[in-house]
Amino acid sequence: MAQAGEGGMDDFAFITGDALTEEFGEKLLDCLKSLTVAFRSPDFRASAKEDVLKALKTLLEKSFASMKNLDGEVEETSMCLQVAVECFRSLRNACIQCYNNQCRLRELGFVETTTGILITVQKCKYEESDSLCNVLHCGIQFLGNLAVQNQSCKDDIWEHGFPPLFLALLDSSDQKTVAYTCMALHTCLNEDKVEQMTQEQDSFAVAQKVLELCRTQPELDWTILIVTEHFLKSQTLIEMMLSTMSPQERSTLLELISAHLGEGREESEECGILPATAEFLAGSFKDSCKSVLLLDSGDSSDDEEAVIVIRLLDILCEMSSGLKVFRSLQDHPDLLETAIVLLKEVHLLGREGKNVFSSAQNFTDMGTGTGGASSHPIVSFKAHLVRLIGNLCHQNATNQNKVRELDGISLILDNCSLDSNNPFICQWAVFAIRNILDNNMENQQVIQSLKRQGVADDSALRDMGFRLEERDGNLLLRPCKKDPK
Repeated sequence: MAQAGEGGMDDFAFITGDALTEEFGEKLLDCLKSLTVAFRSPDFRASAKEDVLKALKTLLEKSFASMKNLDGEVEETSMCLQVAVECFRSLRNACIQCYNNQCRLRELGFVETTTGILITVQKCKYEESDSLCNVLHCGIQFLGNLAVQNQSCKDDIWEHGFPPLFLALLDSSDQKTVAYTCMALHTCLNEDKVEQMTQEQDSFAVAQKVLELCRTQPELDWTILIVTEHFLKSQTLIEMMLSTMSPQERSTLLELISAHLGEGREESEECGILPATAEFLAGSFKDSCKSVLLLDSGDSSDDEEAVIVIRLLDILCEMSSGLKVFRSLQDHPDLLETAIVLLKEVHLLGREGKNVFSSAQNFTDMGTGTGGASSHPIVSFKAHLVRLIGNLCHQNATNQNKVRELDGISLILDNCSLDSNNPFICQWAVFAIRNILDNNMENQQVIQSLKRQGVADDSALRDMGFRLEERDGNLLLRPCKKDPK
């Protein structure tokens, strides 16, 4: 018998051909294991004979026929499953960086045979059988390797496996099955296939399942890559997801968008998100922003919708922070006014009584992870509203004037106080005022017309051991005097 590293393709052609006339047994299994090892060699892969590949297909078909008679019950030692596993391992190795073998395997009908086996196995109680799980694992890996950099194979796999096979495998309780399926799905996807997910409910269900996995199994890198490298490029799919999915899934999608935008890309074109998607997100923020005012109302559904608004605001802040592709947000008919009006409302609510919108001076607990207000999702909400207003006014006279007309200048100045519930709000307010005044004489005159009314409440500074002192028209920061002992 040929061993790994011994003999050539002719030896394996003879042995595999001889084995086809025998019943499944250890001799055949050993032969396949040797073939699997041999296919690790690039030279061996390049010399693969048609007879060997055809023999592997015949063995898979014989295994498939045996599997159909299992009726959901399977013995752990079932030889047909072990043979199928080893065939898939050999085929998986045969495809590695070998375009010629990929094409030959597709032409021989391996995609249809493999998807048929996977569909059959996933209907059994495979989670209770290592052998059945191995068939799934190796079969999916083979399809994944078959599709790498081979569009014809990708299309063939898609035709035979989408959406029912992908959906069934993604719904598996076996984590490896899910991970390998995500790998194969990511390899097969392109712009046209993503758009197909928007056309039928069963196809859209695959996209929904991927996003659900992003939330429930965040350690799966492939699901994150599917969303960021494919889903985010489709305006239609993003709109469908945000319009139909549960609050938890919508929040997950928005978190992924936010993280994707914050990866430090200097060229906005590389982020892959279309300007029309940004416009849709701005419209969604406008339509749902008032739900944030219901936070802590006692209704958990209100809180879930409020979190969506908070996520949308975070994204709009990132998109409007100098990304050229999203510059059209400055021309959005309602976004700036929505941000100003919402800032007024949350500011007034915070002054009416102690609530989630009230200012706080609890700086000692910030970043300690001790919970309380510092861990509430509303933290930094006002600061981000101020940031968004500043972004939208950057070198934009129309928006600068609109801020003045809506009494936004005094509103922003009124949010310059230290607030542990809104870290860096003072800095964002200074940034916003700078953008609002830039080359705008009318706005500058508004500031010049303000009158000094004395030192503002400096209790927060005193808690930190400092005080403000006014001298000759200037404000000085001084340490508090210690009480004499």
